Amino acid sequence: MATFAAALATALVAATVVAAPPASAATAAFTRVSSWGTGYEAKFTVKNDTSSTITSWNVQFDLPAGSSLGVYWDALLTASGQHVTAVNQSWNGTLAPGASTTFGFNVNGNGDPTNCTVNGGSCTGGGGGNPGAPATPGGLRVTGTTNTSVSLAWNAVSGTVTGYRVYDGASVKATVTGTSATVSGLAACSTYSYTVTAYNASGESAKSAAVPATTTGCTGGGTGAMAAAPYLYPGWGDPPAPSTVMSATGVKWFTIAFVLSGGGCTPAWDGSGPLTGGAHANTIAAIRAAGGDVIPSFGGWSGNKLGPNCSSASALAGAYQQVINAYGLKAIDIDIENTDEFENEAVQDRILGALKIVKQNNPGIKTIVTIGTSTTGPSWWGTRLINQAAALGANVDVFTIMPFDFGGGANMYQNTVNAAEGLKNALKTAFGWSDATAYTHMGISGMNGLSDQQELTSPATWTQIRDWAKARGLARFTFWSVNRDRSCPGGGVVSNCSGIAQNPWEFTTITARF
Repeated sequence: MATFAAALATALVAATVVAAPPASAATAAFTRVSSWGTGYEAKFTVKNDTSSTITSWNVQFDLPAGSSLGVYWDALLTASGQHVTAVNQSWNGTLAPGASTTFGFNVNGNGDPTNCTVNGGSCTGGGGGNPGAPATPGGLRVTGTTNTSVSLAWNAVSGTVTGYRVYDGASVKATVTGTSATVSGLAACSTYSYTVTAYNASGESAKSAAVPATTTGCTGGGTGAMAAAPYLYPGWGDPPAPSTVMSATGVKWFTIAFVLSGGGCTPAWDGSGPLTGGAHANTIAAIRAAGGDVIPSFGGWSGNKLGPNCSSASALAGAYQQVINAYGLKAIDIDIENTDEFENEAVQDRILGALKIVKQNNPGIKTIVTIGTSTTGPSWWGTRLINQAAALGANVDVFTIMPFDFGGGANMYQNTVNAAEGLKNALKTAFGWSDATAYTHMGISGMNGLSDQQELTSPATWTQIRDWAKARGLARFTFWSVNRDRSCPGGGVVSNCSGIAQNPWEFTTITARF
């Protein structure tokens, strides 16, 4: 089946390339979404600038030597040497007059596309500009940030060049003769968008593709550092040293996976590891020694869990209490998944009853329930759990959804927002809360890079989701997992990297600024 699909895709590309293109049918604007030291994420916006509907499009361009195509989405991309051809998908080929669509991709390397055509015509829809001015600089990237500055670099332009100007919008922020600049006097924890031009006596080039940059100095949002606690799994996926990640990103808290049943109603790390004295305990000690803290997570998708094995809510609460006492915890996360816990009414009620007891016996402790979701909000099982939490008075502090592996498709930002809004509505119905109150009892737990269903959450998309969550005062913002927060473009879904090109610990850095 895969071989047939690949052959069909190749045939479609070939058919599209050789077809006579309609004159001036569309334009295609290139934008860098984010950059890192070894590559960048970009998108093309294809727009129909005519008065007639177009039913298909293809964008072709060349990548300079040393740059290559990585993962892509919302179009079928093929590369022949340095030449790349992008063909529309079935759902975004038809564009009404004035309508537009986008497709995205990663590039390994820093070179921008050249020789761009859309349906055989220029991507810009025509010429223009001053023929004596320099070419547009490419490869604009962020090379460093502080609380008050952003450092940038770009590729040199051939020919006669007097200098380069760095812009933030329409304002010139730096003028230099080399291919790097530092913009100073900025606000801490603020995001800017920069472009660069080249100029000589004949004039100035067009502006380069924009790159975003965020200064450091963020102090955390939500309910404080506890709100930004990405999952770390000491027993899986080449676990990094916590102090290394903390030093590089500023993150302070981690959610430690997973407490399971070590036999009956006895808690054990991964179902077999000792509650104290093993790899998990050593990891927790290292985090605390570096000034951080932890939230143990009970459950998850696989393994033998405490919920079905403890005979009553009080017994289950006792198992939770053993872990709370062992580590002097301020919060616990109950990751309720699969048919043994999530899709089991008796176990759902047992967990909620146990959490009610835990809250009564541990004043001030935060209880978090984490569940899967559809693209529009909690499923029937999720809605039942929320309604039961209200009915039983479980006093759960945070209801967190996992917006991935839900057939989310290409637009993971919008589907995550839609799922979160569905959670908000379910909480309002169950508890009678306002929008503002519901948001403060909500969390998002994403999956960085490629999900098990090949849904792509890029660093830029994760930043968008974070900013949405932060603006609404959500109580928790996390992801699975720090073990995967490393680059491996084309690596697929594996335990120790994200499957995409990225900076080391990039998703953790974004999360730490929540």
